[in-house]
Amino acid sequence: MASPRPIPFSEPPYLSGIPSPYYSDSHLSWQKRCREFISKNLTSHAMEWETAETVPEHVFHDFSAANMLLPSLPAPLPVERLKSLGIKDILGLPVEEFDYFHNAIYTDEMLKSGLAGPSGSLTTGMAFGVPPLYKFGSKELQDRFLPDLLTGRKRACIAITEPDAGSDVANIQTTAVKSKDGKTYTINGTKKWITNGIWSELSCMAVRTGGSGPGGLSLMVVPLKGHEGVSMRRLKVSGQISAGTTYIELDDVVVPAENLIGEEGMGMKYIMTNFNHERLTIAIGCARQARVALGAAFEYCMKREAFGKSLMDQPVVRHRLAKCGAQLEAQWAWTESFVYAMTKLPKKDADVELGGLTAAAKAQAGVVLMECAQAAVLLFGGNGYTRSGQGEIAEKMWREVPGNRIPGGSEDVMFDLSVRQLVKNYQNKTKMLERPRGSSKL
Repeated sequence: MASPRPIPFSEPPYLSGIPSPYYSDSHLSWQKRCREFISKNLTSHAMEWETAETVPEHVFHDFSAANMLLPSLPAPLPVERLKSLGIKDILGLPVEEFDYFHNAIYTDEMLKSGLAGPSGSLTTGMAFGVPPLYKFGSKELQDRFLPDLLTGRKRACIAITEPDAGSDVANIQTTAVKSKDGKTYTINGTKKWITNGIWSELSCMAVRTGGSGPGGLSLMVVPLKGHEGVSMRRLKVSGQISAGTTYIELDDVVVPAENLIGEEGMGMKYIMTNFNHERLTIAIGCARQARVALGAAFEYCMKREAFGKSLMDQPVVRHRLAKCGAQLEAQWAWTESFVYAMTKLPKKDADVELGGLTAAAKAQAGVVLMECAQAAVLLFGGNGYTRSGQGEIAEKMWREVPGNRIPGGSEDVMFDLSVRQLVKNYQNKTKMLERPRGSSKL
């Protein structure tokens, strides 16, 4: 028997019977396997765990055992390293065939509940804390840490943000001072709003090893849980409650000099390239969350009656749904085009050509989610303002909005960054076309 057609706007077009040029048989079969595994092990319990404000520890290990944290990494995967650990496939997908559409499908499915907390509690550290190690770290550093991190024996987080340095990454104040013999660094400072921090043995941390500004920043592997000089506590936030948002204090924390990732002073470059994956991931997740909110509202409006007829029979209701649906599908089409570009462009070219646009896509995705979540709350009425019952999902989705508009670069900063990057690219390319002075040649 054929599956019932999904509620309008509740699934991306390629899963709603609309032809797409992007998805191969590999992608379509991967989506089915992902949904089966994630539905069983996460989606069906997500509301319960978010309400309880924590995800049981066994869930992380269940995902790790199935290698189902690895798809949160950017494509291509570190194939050679994974195969050296005996990891040849993920749910039957050979690791060497994994591309950015597989990553996008996984990200979309992990947000199927609409709640970012349960999925974020599992994937955030892997997705953003591990890539700098295998992209920029020395072989010795990789050999020490990657086996435990890629297999889930240890957990990591990305620790960039500070109380006085959020989107202003260049203003980071946490210091790492090298010893006179050059063997260790001593770290002092604070990190705030660090997702997964409370559970993490290790962090990929931004520290100041030099003077002021971006040129003084470096990345370093810093031990956390149980390490001398480190204290951590969970922060209460309005959305993504179960993701383990953490405040970290570092008081004379000593780490080996070999924990430096790449070169001193290159931290800002490493951070920015890492941000591109994070921002694209947020844009993908926002679209799914918007679908959950708008799909729930659409379904409710077909059955809820007011003034003698269903809400769907009210023109003003249809207009609100249509406006949000148009914004959502336009945003998703834009996001898919980014994913496609990532499968075609070399990483160094993608960082330049797509960096500013990815910032804009991330920011706009948050705006679209806000519109869809707000529409859901308004259309559910009093039920959408209540933390239980049939409007519970709408109420929770509204609290998810700021967690997408602020982290990964706040909205206003991202829009500004996108234009500055576009101007920079335009000026650089124009300069390359200029005729050399004193030459008649183009």
